[in-house]
Amino acid sequence: MKNIIYILSFLILLITVSCTNDFQNINTNPNAPVSVQPSLLLRQVIYNFGEEMSYEGFVAGDLLSQHRTALDFNLFDRHALKSPQLGGNPWPVFYTNLRDNEIILNQSRTSEAFKVYEGPALILKAYMAAGLTDLFGDVPYFEAFNGSTITVTPSYDNQEDIYLMEGGILDNLNKGIIAIQNYKDAIPLEGDILFNGDLEAWIRFANSLKIKHLIRISNKEDVAAELQSLFDDDNYIKDNLQNAVFDFTNSDPNSFRLAQLRVGDFNNFVLSETMEDILTDLNDTRINTLFKPFSNSTTNEFNGLLNGIDATSTAISLANYSLAGTIFREDTSTLDANFITAWEVHFAFAEAASKNLITADAQQLYETGVTLAFEYWHTELPLDYLTNNAAFNAVGKTPLEQIITQKWIANTINGYEGWIEYNRTGFPELQTISASLNNDLIPLRMPYPAEEETLNAENYLEAALKTDNNSINIPVWWNE
Repeated sequence: MKNIIYILSFLILLITVSCTNDFQNINTNPNAPVSVQPSLLLRQVIYNFGEEMSYEGFVAGDLLSQHRTALDFNLFDRHALKSPQLGGNPWPVFYTNLRDNEIILNQSRTSEAFKVYEGPALILKAYMAAGLTDLFGDVPYFEAFNGSTITVTPSYDNQEDIYLMEGGILDNLNKGIIAIQNYKDAIPLEGDILFNGDLEAWIRFANSLKIKHLIRISNKEDVAAELQSLFDDDNYIKDNLQNAVFDFTNSDPNSFRLAQLRVGDFNNFVLSETMEDILTDLNDTRINTLFKPFSNSTTNEFNGLLNGIDATSTAISLANYSLAGTIFREDTSTLDANFITAWEVHFAFAEAASKNLITADAQQLYETGVTLAFEYWHTELPLDYLTNNAAFNAVGKTPLEQIITQKWIANTINGYEGWIEYNRTGFPELQTISASLNNDLIPLRMPYPAEEETLNAENYLEAALKTDNNSINIPVWWNE
């Protein structure tokens, strides 16, 4: 477990980060002084992004991936994604933190005293840019973060370019590693709530992100040689002690936000029927960690609800459905904000091996990933789990389905990762929701927010044209 870092109230006053709907304000941010110490800003970027995306994961990402569902009048759960409710608008989360991270990057390049921040800032930029473009597709990127020379109406860049061009995701990961390797001064990296200033851990983080995103684009690009090199070099996140996470606490200011919501809002989210069916079929004991038996059960049973109900015509009794487990509200001390973990890396390599992109034992990588995922969720792995329905070569299942299903389960509250991986692979099989507002289709991308049409009209219209009027049913580049 990493050291718990408390975000002091003076920091909140010093660095005002607001989720504004105004893209211009997101880029200029007059309330956040560019002279702030990078140690304070790094802490804020990591904490804010991790906290925001964990919250988004619970109230929006988990709905799209069908880990949980919403009870009352939630249009987002019915796939009206242009109607965000308690969550479902991650655009300003990305741009706010990418903007502030760019301040750190600029400081690292203009002051020798701050040089140590260059590598981590490049790696964080790649990490957040990947999350942004994987959700939306083409987005403002290369013109969006120009330091003091602000472009308030940046053009939308092709996702392929954001991934592959100089200054893009993979290039920044490589440059971040080089910057760390070339750093020879003794000034420590401060404000690092992921790795407590351990620069070697940042290199493992970057390599793990390369593995993740090379797999993500593997249907479009030949990534086999680079994946094999990363596997052979053996310098990636391999156990849960090395995870890129920070811990939530049971009280302010580091508690999981859902634990602070009024109970009515929290109880609006219950176990999805899809999640119940998958966990039950696998005899997966994580159901006891992630959810509670429903109140009306006399035998500690779990009951899920089909996603996307129309609350105007469907009467639901809360007591008949399973709420989120105590880890999300009563005791959040073992809950993490997840950037990337050992289990995710092992599942990525297992997929690569099963597709013959690397030479490795796919089953062993898969089974290690499952073991690490149970450990991550503080649940004992049943002795027969990997020999029954969760077996790598289970009857009627393909290795890829088994790998992605296990990744899907473990990705609970991890932003929108479960949904993204479903769109990439088709696994696990999701259900047709109850009262779809999207013609019974599972959305393929998040829509650009309405404010873009007003504030960045010319560039938005060009991007909207490429996505059939900002349709949520148009695949992103790596999924075409």
